[in-house]
Amino acid sequence: MLFTSYTFILVFLPLVAIIYFLLHKTLPARFAKLFLLAASLCFMSLWNVYFAAVLISSVVVNYAFGSALSGAAERGSDNKKILFICAIAANILFLGFFKYSNFFLDNINALFAANIQTIRLLLPIGISFYTFMQITWLTDIYRHGGYRYDFFTYCLYVTFFPYVVSGPIAYHKEIIPQFESKSAGIFNIDNVRRGLFIFAIGLFKKVAVADTLAIIANGGYDTATTLTFTEAWLTSLSYTMQLYFDFSGYTDMAIGAALIFNIRLPINFNSPYKALNIVDFWQRWHLTLSRFLRDYLYIPLGGSRKGTIRTNINIMLTFLICGLWHGAAWPYVLWGFLNGALSIIYRFWKQTGLRMHKALAWLLFFNFFNFSMVIFRANTWQDTEKVLKGMAGLNGIFVSPKLAESPFWQNLTSIGVRFGSWRENLPLTEMHVYFLCIILIPVILFTKNSNELTDQMVPGWKNALAAGFLIAYSLLLLNAPSVFLYFNF
Repeated sequence: MLFTSYTFILVFLPLVAIIYFLLHKTLPARFAKLFLLAASLCFMSLWNVYFAAVLISSVVVNYAFGSALSGAAERGSDNKKILFICAIAANILFLGFFKYSNFFLDNINALFAANIQTIRLLLPIGISFYTFMQITWLTDIYRHGGYRYDFFTYCLYVTFFPYVVSGPIAYHKEIIPQFESKSAGIFNIDNVRRGLFIFAIGLFKKVAVADTLAIIANGGYDTATTLTFTEAWLTSLSYTMQLYFDFSGYTDMAIGAALIFNIRLPINFNSPYKALNIVDFWQRWHLTLSRFLRDYLYIPLGGSRKGTIRTNINIMLTFLICGLWHGAAWPYVLWGFLNGALSIIYRFWKQTGLRMHKALAWLLFFNFFNFSMVIFRANTWQDTEKVLKGMAGLNGIFVSPKLAESPFWQNLTSIGVRFGSWRENLPLTEMHVYFLCIILIPVILFTKNSNELTDQMVPGWKNALAAGFLIAYSLLLLNAPSVFLYFNF
């Protein structure tokens, strides 16, 4: 069930919230939690019963490992380390089987001219996210002991419908205490207001902005056979903006839906396109993934504590795994490599003590990220080459014939500028859609993000009217709801 569907917005979310708080008011709290667990499993089953079965299997196996690990930790057993290694290995193999089996088989076939039959598997939605969540629980038990939860509370933590599909990657220490608090089942009108407010922003981001940007991005990457200079830049920038508004829109909706149930999720985006460098960016983009990789991969590898060479190796390994986590394909690995390489270069840059003007720093990094997104988005190497060649002007630079009389543009013909159709390889649509990706740049640079707006929101008719307008306008656009981009990861 999509967040951007009439069924979820008008039926599922309000109905589940009403029943949840009524049960809390009339029965012991465990019945309300059991209902919310059942609703979350229903939410996943409405996608596909197979997805729900895989999710439950993962939860049961990890709970068994976690219980055994807790017991071993409490007894001081020598088996604790063996149990932990087995538990982590089981999760990696579980994720690897569903997500990377065919990737490895395809590469074995290519390397050794073999003909091993690939496996027909449907990637369970959300598996990359809930696997990481459970790894954090197991690792925390191994490191610190404790963290025993009853089975149904643990199930609810992993399967909670606002984040089970695409995050945020919430830690058990953040979520379970909220479910167990005395205020969990008390209807909080302020939380509902704020939840609906940020949910409305997220819905608008996805339906009105990201899906509109997709018209140009999909046309340029998937349909066009060649792209001129202007077309290629509009294509690449449209996807860069689409990805942000799509995923941050989902996160806003997840945060809003959870807040209705008095659950505060960690923020996932903090104006990432305002970043001035690679480090600044990863402290703003997909924050819950960044902290997981830092806390449970980079630091255990040694972090920056074991010398320059080891630090650089740790950085590169972390980003390579980050790339592979996003998808079972070499372009994702290359994307991770580029981020790792720039992170290492930036470390050396900082050591020089040199400074760069903020505007130049932003321009350089934003263009690096936009370039890396071409590799991230393209379905084939041919598509990557098509967009990059166009961005470099190798397929021609065309401007509107209406500018032919301008002396300025006439002078540019000496460097290859031509007068003609600048959008013949892109889908035919309204003029504003072509330039929406450019219009959005000052918007993301000079406005507050959704988290800041929600924190500063003062309940009143103006904000209620704004949220109502965003939801109503978005609902009018829901002719054919599209899935969120991160569902593929």
